Amino acid sequence: MRPTIADVARIAGVSAMTVSRALRDPDKVSAKTLAKIRDVVDRLGYVPDPAASALAAGRTNVIGVIVPSVTNNVFSDVMRGIYEQAEGSKWQVQLGNSRYSPIEEERLVRTFLSQKPSGLIISGLDQSETTANLLKAANCRIVQIMECGPDPYDLMIGFSHSDASRAATRHLLEAGYRRPGYIAARLDPRSQRRLQGFQDAAREAGVFDPARIVTTPRPSTVTLGGELVADLLSKAPDTDSILCNNDDLALGAMFECQRRGLNIPQDIGLCGFNDLEMMAAANPSITSVRTYRLEMGRQAMQMMLGALSGNEPEEEMVDLGFEVIPRESTRRLPVDA
Repeated sequence: MRPTIADVARIAGVSAMTVSRALRDPDKVSAKTLAKIRDVVDRLGYVPDPAASALAAGRTNVIGVIVPSVTNNVFSDVMRGIYEQAEGSKWQVQLGNSRYSPIEEERLVRTFLSQKPSGLIISGLDQSETTANLLKAANCRIVQIMECGPDPYDLMIGFSHSDASRAATRHLLEAGYRRPGYIAARLDPRSQRRLQGFQDAAREAGVFDPARIVTTPRPSTVTLGGELVADLLSKAPDTDSILCNNDDLALGAMFECQRRGLNIPQDIGLCGFNDLEMMAAANPSITSVRTYRLEMGRQAMQMMLGALSGNEPEEEMVDLGFEVIPRESTRRLPVDA
């Protein structure tokens, strides 16, 4: 038969309440008693019943995390930070992948909330009306990640994608480029805000041309980056620089430009977004917008753990900012050099 908490208590010589406390809040039990209980738990193979624990405590020790992708390096960095910060605590991280689908995101939110989690970490600001109402009414702490914006459900940490894209566009203009283009894939809300930032900066500088924008709803890949650049240069062959919505596209853009015999950065400048490791390793190295993804994951979990322990964060919203990292792909020499 499956061992029960009563079996653990009897063999350890303590009460069932002490066993429950040791498993739920080990800091509240003496080291000697905790070691005895853990030894019995290991010998019996006892596994706590999460449903019973949730019924007794009103919630589980689960912190749910919902991200739109588990294969995208951007989100794997965030998840690494979350798991690093949760390690050694009593909280268990459970991951949900919405696959960029609002319907799947709503389903995951309903599933997590039905399990009475202590907290929920969720990406972005653009939940459906139904999902937003579920989160506003949720009986748990919530941390939104990846963006900064008005009216968080509870807590928030991220940066402005439109401001970052504006800064990257200005960098291209300051490097001497006057005919900037833009390529993007997926077109999720964060991608759309990056596009808006590019358009705003280009218009402010008087260099905006809608023919220099090529987008697709397809998922980002390096190969797709090359295809989008080919489309862009067929529409606007005099394009002299390209802001790419992410680094996968930027790497593909570099390969396509090299295939065409274009000199980077003299004939054409390139800038990516997120500053993954491959941007510095590419030849030539590629300018990119650095975003602090690992730190975002760490701080998101710090905010969550602090809130759950009664130590409310000083600010409900944390803006981690960004940084444009100039590299060889935009290091253009003066024309008369």
